[in-house]
Amino acid sequence: MPRQTADEINEAAGLWAVRHERGLTEDEAASFESWLEEDPRHLGAYGRMAATLMQTQRAKALGPDFDPRTIRDDQSNELSRRQWLLGGGAVAASVAAGVFVAIRPKTYRTRRGEKRVVALADGSVVTMNTATTITVSYSDKARLIRLSGGEALFDVAKNAQRPFIVSAGGAQVRAVGTSFTVARLPRAPVEVLVREGIVEVTRPQHPQEAAARLTANMRAVVAPQAAPVEVATLDPDDVGRELAWREGRIVIERETLSAAAAKFERYSATRIVIEDPVLAEQEVSGVFEASDPVTFAKSMALSLGAHAEVGDDEVRIVR
Repeated sequence: MPRQTADEINEAAGLWAVRHERGLTEDEAASFESWLEEDPRHLGAYGRMAATLMQTQRAKALGPDFDPRTIRDDQSNELSRRQWLLGGGAVAASVAAGVFVAIRPKTYRTRRGEKRVVALADGSVVTMNTATTITVSYSDKARLIRLSGGEALFDVAKNAQRPFIVSAGGAQVRAVGTSFTVARLPRAPVEVLVREGIVEVTRPQHPQEAAARLTANMRAVVAPQAAPVEVATLDPDDVGRELAWREGRIVIERETLSAAAAKFERYSATRIVIEDPVLAEQEVSGVFEASDPVTFAKSMALSLGAHAEVGDDEVRIVR
């Protein structure tokens, strides 16, 4: 496949930004994920175009009759790709140069089983997992994100003058330009996983503690109480498994059946019930669709010499 020019990438990024503004279908969301992975330049280009759209209040500078919901992908649309790029170019350039006007806090949410990709005004991109809530508050000095619950991957645009800070529970994660996840799940400590770059993890309620410095393929577990931040280095394959949720999958690697079943509760209202304590402690492994607990239960039952009883809102694994 011929290498795309910068103009071609920017044109595609502009169309994706408009599609996101009016909302992606499930097929479009999958296509967008594939497009991002095709070329490392795509992510930055999309962030810039999305920033343009946000800063111009849905591209009003292109004309009073412009409506993002009317954009089609064919060449017959009155607003050409070139018009989109030229109309928002000045604002995109100002964002790339680090010029930014503070915006009021904005909250984004996903429902159970839903994923969402959000382009922030600085060019950063947030991929939100199921049942996740974030609040974005940008100023000219810092980019502040509050993760109220759930899990998100942050691909951060570089800006040394305005650090990117994620607060979750008692943890604070500081980055300049990097890629990392933060998870704040019920009844569990906050976890930070770095895919690339460097982040610093602190606990503001313990100011005497030194910051935990994480680089690629490292994880920090931040307990809410007095225990120190636990830092561990992971195998790159383990990092890939941890991020499988972006493709709608759950990777189980030598976990108890009860622990594996609990993971599906985040994605589906169908409960998996295991009443036999011996069966619940059996170790299982595999790759499964996060939104399909029934198939998981049937597969596990078959492998463990049990069987699955499927009801309206639950599936029981029994001997």
